[in-house]
Amino acid sequence: MNRERDSMSRIAYVRARQVLDSRGRPTVEVDITTDQGILGRAAVPSGASTGTSEAWELRDGGAEYAGLGVRRAVDNVNNIIAPRIAGSDARDQQAIDDLLIALDGTPQLKSLGANAVLGVSLAVCRAAAHSQHIPLYQWISELAGLSSLSLPMPMINILSGGLHAGRGMDVQDFLAVPASASTMQDALVMIERVRSAATRVMEARGLTTLLADEGGLSPGLQNGRAALELMIESIETAGLIPGVDVVIAIDVAAHSLWDAETGLYELAREGRHADSSEMIEIFTSWVDDFPVASIEDALDEEDWDGWRQLTRRLGDRTNLIGDDFFTTNRERLSRGIGLGAANGVLVKVNQNGTLSGTLGVIDAARSAGYVPVISARSGETEDSFISDLAVGTDAGQIKIGSLRCSDRLSKYNQLLRISENASLPFAGMRAYPRYSTPAVPR
Repeated sequence: MNRERDSMSRIAYVRARQVLDSRGRPTVEVDITTDQGILGRAAVPSGASTGTSEAWELRDGGAEYAGLGVRRAVDNVNNIIAPRIAGSDARDQQAIDDLLIALDGTPQLKSLGANAVLGVSLAVCRAAAHSQHIPLYQWISELAGLSSLSLPMPMINILSGGLHAGRGMDVQDFLAVPASASTMQDALVMIERVRSAATRVMEARGLTTLLADEGGLSPGLQNGRAALELMIESIETAGLIPGVDVVIAIDVAAHSLWDAETGLYELAREGRHADSSEMIEIFTSWVDDFPVASIEDALDEEDWDGWRQLTRRLGDRTNLIGDDFFTTNRERLSRGIGLGAANGVLVKVNQNGTLSGTLGVIDAARSAGYVPVISARSGETEDSFISDLAVGTDAGQIKIGSLRCSDRLSKYNQLLRISENASLPFAGMRAYPRYSTPAVPR
């Protein structure tokens, strides 16, 4: 019987291919097939706003797809990784991930490519779950050593700028968090009301309603305060109460604003520059005047002292999330924890490169009292792995994108499927322990 069970999860066949992501750019998809014909498949996401410490995405160069092809990464899976993991038990996630890292031999997976390594790592996990006939989120929870799970609170794009929308606004994203929702279904219904209201408000003002990379609306407003005022108007137009029913999350993506030559942040739409202290003053005024519950990448990835000052100023009032700042990297997270910089970490599997490494970052964050946010990338696929990851790690928060485009909706739909398990509670505002409702301008 044990021999039969082992054959269910023993890797027999590995195959990678080049497929296209939500921006029409190539990415890696990997199939893992066991001795008993059980298939685990995973596709790798890709970012636009990226940190320099991220695991390395291997691209081909040359003329095809403007140099963005991933045939070398695919070949690395098929010719180097496949023969080394054939015969392994897909349930041995840590051992396989360790082998993948050793095979590459570089700190940022620059040899085989993190897109090759991650595709294998995630496909192995899915094959293991399927071989045991259990939901993916349940198997992830076993790998993470967790028993109490919940459905995550979504933060959903409404307005977008930065690198996600041709720099139509300096700040990258303004997101809505359905604070009064009690179920996943309620959460999505509420935010669809807000997003539809935002479309109507923008059309009435004569603003463009073009879509950004993650499905958010791209109004091209002059500054962040104007975007926040539009968010408030949209929430109220939807018949909801700002700061009660819906709060706001912001992704500044400050690394894309940083001018290394001047040491200043370039706010091009406003026609000015700002230093770290001035940026902190801007964010403080936003938190004072609007129901801002979370700010991501408020400062540059190497502005460690600025992050520490920001956390001292706002860390007891709002979640301060490191994305490019931490790059789902345990060493960078540990440094931030030691300095008291930020109080949360954005978790992107392709920044880390393996599932085991990602789980380690989530565990380290939770141990330090930092809130984790499971996140998609701007270049996504129909793979819904991160939905199960958010549930299986009991992260409490997920950031997928807007309620548009099938690459985003596949993940929301997976959360709706998982929510049919009545034993799983909805996390609600549990992941916002520092948030208290501020006065909202009328």
